[in-house]
Amino acid sequence: MSNFVQVTPFLHVRDLAAAEAFFTQVLGFEVAFRSPGYAYLQREGVAFRLLEAQGNEAPIGDRRITAYVDVRDVDALHRELKPRLADLPPGDVYGPVDQRYRQRELMVRGPDGNVIVFGQPTPVG
Repeated sequence: MSNFVQVTPFLHVRDLAAAEAFFTQVLGFEVAFRSPGYAYLQREGVAFRLLEAQGNEAPIGDRRITAYVDVRDVDALHRELKPRLADLPPGDVYGPVDQRYRQRELMVRGPDGNVIVFGQPTPVG
């Protein structure tokens, strides 16, 4: 039996409410657990841990965390999210696009600059 269950990246955010709204209202995640300064969000077999960090306690500075989520059908996900993605600022959504490294990807930038990439393998041509 496999011991690994899933990867749940921590995303350090400056505004937990804005990040939570982005993940739930735009990307379709659900809040599984919430406490002051922390939220655990899930969708199917994928989860993110949002940790609010203000001022000097924010360990990320100008760096941004990028998370890659493997999906079975990136175009179906794009069709689902498209009406909500349209409300994001210009440049915050890229794709779906076929990459040279044989992945089809949809990239979405969240309110704190974190980039979430949804991708699937493309057929060998």
